[in-house]
Amino acid sequence: MLNPAAKVKLAKIAQQTRRYILELIYKAGGGHPAGALGMTEIFTTLYFTDVLNHRPTEPDWSDRDRVILSNGHICPVLYATLAQAGYFPVDELMTFRVFGSRLQGHPHLGSLPGIENTSGPLGQGLSQAVGLALGLKMDGLSNHVFAVLSDGEHQEGQTWEAYMFAAKNQLSNLTIMIDNNNIQIGGFTSAIMPIDPLKHKLASFGWSVAEINGHDHTQIYQSLSNAKDQTEPTVIIAHTTPGKGVSFMENNPYWHGKAPSDIEYHQAIAELNHE
Repeated sequence: MLNPAAKVKLAKIAQQTRRYILELIYKAGGGHPAGALGMTEIFTTLYFTDVLNHRPTEPDWSDRDRVILSNGHICPVLYATLAQAGYFPVDELMTFRVFGSRLQGHPHLGSLPGIENTSGPLGQGLSQAVGLALGLKMDGLSNHVFAVLSDGEHQEGQTWEAYMFAAKNQLSNLTIMIDNNNIQIGGFTSAIMPIDPLKHKLASFGWSVAEINGHDHTQIYQSLSNAKDQTEPTVIIAHTTPGKGVSFMENNPYWHGKAPSDIEYHQAIAELNHE
């Protein structure tokens, strides 16, 4: 359980993460703010509590847990988190999407400390995570694999094949976090291709399923901690608000993949500084 001081600390880190997300996307003139802003509490809890076994100064530590980002377009939240955790200098965040930068528009394996997979084409991250978890299990290792998926990726068949494979092989060393924000590039997920009842579908595939408020650090921490004690793979459905923290971005598919203008950026930062 998180104590009051820990929750205050996490809230401050999350708010700073949101400022970095907006700044680096604004300076780059492109990026995906809605999903990144909505996942800050998830990444903050993962990297700044005892859930994740990792060493920022030793990113290739053999006993580390792995974090796989399938929906790579929300990488600004991952980059901002890794920088604050000490994987690379915070100043480097402002090179996002600059030609030759280590901070590409989608994460690339080997380009930056803390990046565990290459992403871009949606729907493949769960397969990557399943293969990694299976390999660790075959080697008799205790490392845990955490993977972040979008809700829109559940419109793709490969995702469900990976779910079946993981359950069949009892990959209890695998935890999936679904960013259930109901938007994608073409509009609202529920209108384009509904995926509900998601919880019942995942449970029927043999997974342990938790459903949480993706902005509540306590719920996130508890669900991630519990996942490590399960005998089957775990999936956490995190209900999040896309564009969280910026009033004109919240729950608006328009901000799935668009950089703010000068006026919009300063308004967004002012809102975040006011909270």
